[in-house]
Formats: sequence, structure tokens, C-alpha cells
Amino acid sequence: MIKLISNKKGFSLIEMMVVVVILGLIVLGLVTFFTGGAKSWVAGQSQLEAQRNARQAMDIMIREIREASEVTTKNDTKIIFDTPWVTGITYELLSNTISRNNIPLINNVSNLDFDYPNLSKVHILLEIDVDNDENPDITLDTDVNLRNYGL
Repeated sequence: MIKLISNKKGFSLIEMMVVVVILGLIVLGLVTFFTGGAKSWVAGQSQLEAQRNARQAMDIMIREIREASEVTTKNDTKIIFDTPWVTGITYELLSNTISRNNIPLINNVSNLDFDYPNLSKVHILLEIDVDNDENPDITLDTDVNLRNYGL
């Protein structure tokens, strides 16, 4: 005689639904984690690019102001100076953009301040705001001595 083995082991519908809900919560947590990481990476990249651009703009201004023989216009957000080779070089801040002789140099500038401690020295403060909040994200500050002053 043949004996049939009756094996009724398995998962019930409720057990399957519990597993699906638990896996769904785990996947939701992972997606949230990776989305947050991606947003942080993008924010870091834009911060890095803004810092690189700010340094390049500051280096250009420093290099040219250092070669100046005379500063003809002294203003908080604008400087006009002459070098032995070129006259009337202008750097100014207009609507969050620094321009050199009306050609844009860098955007998202929250502050550009030129101070003049004496006739042969210029202090430059450059502040960049990447995320448009109240506090600047990048601040560069330097003093430049005019090498050719009085020549």
C-alpha cells in the first residue's frame, strides 16, 4: 500500500505581507540614505567649483593690481588703476558679478571690498555665496602691495 505524505508546510498570506512591508521599509531607508548622499555630493561639488573660481578671480586681480603704478579710482566695490603697459583697468562688483573692464569674471559674489590702508597697498575682501543664504560660503582676504607705485 502506498502512503501519501502530506506536507502542508508553507507561508501564510499574513506572513508574506509582513515580509513585504519589512522589505519595503528597508528599501525606503536605503533610497533615502543614498538620495541624501547624492545631494551632499552635488552640494560639495558646487562648493568646490565656486572656491576654485573665487581663487582664480582673486589671483587674476592680485596679479594685475600688484603691477599697478597708480590707483586712479578708489571705491569700496570698484578699483581703477594703471599699469606701465595698460591704463584704466577696472574691477567692480555689479549685481553679484565681478567684472574686469565690463567683462564678467565671476558670479555669485555677495561682497567685494577694496580698502586702501596707504597709497601703495590695497586690501581685497571677496565673499562668495553658493547656496544663497545669509552667510557667505567662501571668504578670501588678502593685501596687495603695488610694485610699480610711483613709476
